[in-house]
Order: sequence, then C-alpha cells, then structure tokens
Amino acid sequence: MVYAFTQDVPIDFETYEKVIANLGDEPLEGCLAHLCLRRADGGLRYIDIWESKDKCAKAFEERIHPAVDAALGGNRPSQEPYSEPLEVLHAFGSGL
Repeated sequence: MVYAFTQDVPIDFETYEKVIANLGDEPLEGCLAHLCLRRADGGLRYIDIWESKDKCAKAFEERIHPAVDAALGGNRPSQEPYSEPLEVLHAFGSGL
C-alpha cells in the first residue's frame, strides 16, 4: 500500500529550488512521485506518493529536513506544515 499526501508550504519557488539543489542528485529512496504546484496565493503545494509512510518519514529525517534547514539558513519552522493524507485508489505510470 503506497502512502500519499498533499502539503501546502509558505515558500516561493526560488526557495523551493534551493531545497531541491540541497537534496542533490541521488533519488529519495521510496519516493514514487513528487509534484510541486503553485497555488493561487503564490505559495506552493506538494503532492507526494511514497512506497510507504516509513520510507517517507526516513527521507524527511535524513535528507529533506536538512535540505530545508540549509535553504532557510537554519530557520526552518519548528512545526511541519499541515499534510493531508490522500487515499490512492488507482495509479499508473513509470514506477507506480
């Protein structure tokens, strides 16, 4: 069973690009798909699909949070933005 969620983040695309650069070229283990979309208010929305919730949590702990910390100069908010779990009913595509 895959794990999927959507998350709205209060950053601009320039900051997002810094986070992505800090992640490096190595794929995130267990990440099947990641979309970054611009919301009408200028913020960003992520839609992620992972092999499991555990692999997602591990990637956040080991790679994503350090990349965000570096992009924000060590000023990452103490609380994660709200994530809404999504129930995947059907998926197709490369790797899914």
